[in-house]
Amino acid sequence: MIARITAGALWGIEAYRVDVEVSLTQGLPNLFVIGLPDGAVREARMRIEASRRSLGLQMPNKRVTFSLAPCDRRKSGCSFDLPMAVGLLVANEEIEAASTEGVAFAGELALNGELRPIRGALAQAQLAKEEGCHSIVVPRDNAGEAAVIPGINVHGAADLGKVIAHLGGSEPLAVTISQTPKLGHQADGLDLLDVRGQTVARRALELAAGGGHHLIYLGPPGTGKSMLARRLPGILPPLSLEESLEITQIYSAAGLLGDRALVEHRPFRAPHHTATEAALIGGGHHTVRVGELSLAHKGVLFLDEAAEYPRSVLEALREPIENGEVDICRAEHRVKLPARSQMVLALNPCPCGFRGQEARGRTCTCPPAAAERYLRRLSGPLLDRIDLQLELDPVPLKELHRDSDGEPSMVVRERVIAARKRQTTRLPRGHRPRLNAWMTPRETREHCSLETESRRILERESERAGLSARGLDRVLRVSRTAADMDGASKIRGRDVLEALSYRTVEQLLRQGGEACSIRRPSLSKTGNQKTSSLPRFGHRAKQHPNRRL
Repeated sequence: MIARITAGALWGIEAYRVDVEVSLTQGLPNLFVIGLPDGAVREARMRIEASRRSLGLQMPNKRVTFSLAPCDRRKSGCSFDLPMAVGLLVANEEIEAASTEGVAFAGELALNGELRPIRGALAQAQLAKEEGCHSIVVPRDNAGEAAVIPGINVHGAADLGKVIAHLGGSEPLAVTISQTPKLGHQADGLDLLDVRGQTVARRALELAAGGGHHLIYLGPPGTGKSMLARRLPGILPPLSLEESLEITQIYSAAGLLGDRALVEHRPFRAPHHTATEAALIGGGHHTVRVGELSLAHKGVLFLDEAAEYPRSVLEALREPIENGEVDICRAEHRVKLPARSQMVLALNPCPCGFRGQEARGRTCTCPPAAAERYLRRLSGPLLDRIDLQLELDPVPLKELHRDSDGEPSMVVRERVIAARKRQTTRLPRGHRPRLNAWMTPRETREHCSLETESRRILERESERAGLSARGLDRVLRVSRTAADMDGASKIRGRDVLEALSYRTVEQLLRQGGEACSIRRPSLSKTGNQKTSSLPRFGHRAKQHPNRRL
């Protein structure tokens, strides 16, 4: 007879249905797997044979053929071990075929019959529900994440023998109950109170959190670039259940979920600068693996020493950070992966890191051409997509020993939550995130209208800074966020000036380090900034007229 078992295969972070068909025919005893299997799937026949022998079951003295349909799509992974083993039991009439109707199976077999955890159990459970199955059998370690999907019974099994007893009715497996998630903030001990000085950098971090904007810090070593970036998740709002499910599906497909049923905190990913393009963006030849950009979905992707990354890797970020998804196209497949993350870049002004620090006793050892090539790894189109760009100066020693006069992350987070609620109320519902950073050009024109004086300021300063049309839209969105953080209903002139002031890095690269004429506006006390005004951009360049990047 021919047995048919319902299973699934991962395609990106989602699963598609695969029917495992098993046929026993007369001929020399052997096992064959067809349907474009990869090496791991072909080796399943040996794991199945060893598992059966460990349970005292002999292999049938016939020719065994496993067919994985549809046969025109390549199958990969070890999740087919269990459905193939169950299909062989049905085809050999060792269990009733009726016991497998409406049941999906997924799991990897060890040689002693134990079931090992697999990647993508949550996607497998979602697929089984969509295909009309009433239950799914998975390894015991994957039962918690699969049980997150409502409307389907999830049975976690320790080994193949437990599955056989369950299907035979002698020892039914218990239904796994999903645990109530405890969504909140990760208690990692990182707080903005630890930051000394860097008043404007803290304000930029707050705006990034409030509107979902990308951010870049440029400055010599020890100015607090990494310290600030690692405190961004602490001022972001807690995850909603919907967001947690999205992130959990990604981590499940990547095999990084561990013993968690749900991802409870916003992810923070900080890959090393030697990461390849496929590691950062995602991809693969026959199977698509999730990259760091998707693993940071709804969280933060931090690229420290950004200028050390290969230029091709940085350029690959241009479309994903603007569209919020990674579109991987290959000759055999096309997959879209979510990538709605906030990107934070930190880089030095030159390879040695001390360009322009001669007045502070640090001498740059880099030739001018080397420093210029170093920063040119960040192209204009990439910088044009980063809303907040800031050049940091070292903090004076007396401020480092002074008690912090800033606000703790908890206070800033409440202000960020309030600003995002205003955006949620203002922006229409839909599939796009309802944050200022993700507004369409039409929404930008509708919700970022300026009064006469503010428009005059924007036109004058944007023409002087040489902003592109995209850059102008991003200035408007940052202006809207600055107004939201202060609880203002309209965009004020100071909001426009503040947004324009956060284009430092792009202007330094374009002008070769010449001073920029845009002034930073005074900040309100809602940001806990005690300075009445902030220095001009390029103030170090004015003190050192021979300094060029």
